[in-house]
Amino acid sequence: MSVDIRTPYGVVRAVDKVSFQARRGETLALLGESGCGKSMTATAVVGLLEPVADVTEGAVRITGADGTATDLRTASAKRRRDLAGKELAIVFQDALTALNPVYTVGTQLAEPFRIHRGLSRKAARKEAIELMRRVGIPEPETRVDSYPHQFSGGMRQRLLIAIGVALSPAVLLADEPTTALDVTVQAQIMSLLKDLREERDMAVVLITHDLALVFEQADRVVVMYAGNVVEQGLVEEVFGAPKHPYTAGLLESVPVHAERGAELKSIGGSPPELAAIPAGCVYQDRCPIVRDRCREERPAAREVAPGHLSACHFPDEVKNR
Repeated sequence: MSVDIRTPYGVVRAVDKVSFQARRGETLALLGESGCGKSMTATAVVGLLEPVADVTEGAVRITGADGTATDLRTASAKRRRDLAGKELAIVFQDALTALNPVYTVGTQLAEPFRIHRGLSRKAARKEAIELMRRVGIPEPETRVDSYPHQFSGGMRQRLLIAIGVALSPAVLLADEPTTALDVTVQAQIMSLLKDLREERDMAVVLITHDLALVFEQADRVVVMYAGNVVEQGLVEEVFGAPKHPYTAGLLESVPVHAERGAELKSIGGSPPELAAIPAGCVYQDRCPIVRDRCREERPAAREVAPGHLSACHFPDEVKNR
């Protein structure tokens, strides 16, 4: 799938032929620096791109419980509405702006049940209370009539997850669900997502730049850079033996064995501007093993081990600490 953005200076490509699969019962992580296209990919999948952005090519296929695959790009507006919440849902990173401040949380939690299941107001309210209890909101019978601003950040994130999983979707996209939360609350939120994934046999697509979170929570990882997928595979394989210099650089920047006074390692330079993506490898300006071929030819993703793909001309030369 590719996504273009119209700017005052011309059209730029924000997502370039990104391809991956999310399977039921597993967590797939989209990993990369800010601005690499992770959230743009997610909003394109669920059809929530800003008016200046367009999906220009590719397909977004979702397979229902009956085995029937639907391409969300070509589906009618009615079909997309039918699938929203029931087959595909998204949890945004800022719960305070994602929740409507003028409606009670009970009203917002009950809405999916009223729209998609035709429940009465009373029955939908009962479902909302049970959902609040399931995601760990204390005293849901009394708090169901509270407004979003009356909850803490962690509780609001739980409410957002509750709305996302209300109808047991096949795929749940979680866009940095632990941003701005303290470490203890982060652990609680991720534990909740894991329990819900196993309980409802969902595919969870976790969007993050936190390597530790990926290692602890994900089964497979897709590493993105400048709108491109540069590496993907099982987390233990990609983190244990990275085959792209960008992935190796990310792992090396984590201060695992840091000592007081020691220099912290980082990836030099900055990601390229979207309007100035180089013709060859997108990572060439920051790559420690760059060659002339890298500046002339864009490397295609190829299998370097079973299920492990890398978009690098020289994957065997990538060094891991």
